[in-house]
Amino acid sequence: MPRTTDKDGTPVPQRLLAAATRLFAEQGYDRTSVQEIVEAAGVTKGALYHYFGSKEDLLHEVYARVLRVQQERLDHFAALDAPVEQRLRDAAADVVVTTIENLDDAAIFFRSMHHLSPEKNKQVRAERRRYHERFRALIEEGQRQGVFSTATPADLVVDYHFGSVHHLSTWYRPDGPLSPQQVADHLADLLMRALRP
Repeated sequence: MPRTTDKDGTPVPQRLLAAATRLFAEQGYDRTSVQEIVEAAGVTKGALYHYFGSKEDLLHEVYARVLRVQQERLDHFAALDAPVEQRLRDAAADVVVTTIENLDDAAIFFRSMHHLSPEKNKQVRAERRRYHERFRALIEEGQRQGVFSTATPADLVVDYHFGSVHHLSTWYRPDGPLSPQQVADHLADLLMRALRP
């Protein structure tokens, strides 16, 4: 994307995403108009369509940008020269923290995913599947090495952990009793206990 910026130096695509994220979180995707997004971002409709093509593209990008960060971080943890137990635990905690850091994005997406076209939905499922497969590969590596139990299939373990992650937006509150890292540590520890041989 071209890096056209406003007087504060914020690139137009980032301004559009920030405005869309805020409005989708406040009003819902279906109740937010393109006009409201461009007014909040301080740009024209032409600028929005230059960078995104449609409101649906904005919705997709809200989620895709978080998933890209999470995929990069998972790939980093998976490639470390460390015991698989440490790599999996670190990756499991990290996805919780990055989800909480982007809670509006996650809430918007899971609440509005059904608005995506079949083509975009397929793309999102493929991106999520890639992430889950990389995560599952760590579990399977540990199972092959005998450090994780094989009593529960790796796919079910992945679903167990990500079920918790995907529901964070329904209950986690920044002003609540637990910090993002504390929640991450608890959920990662639950996962590791479930895998103990």
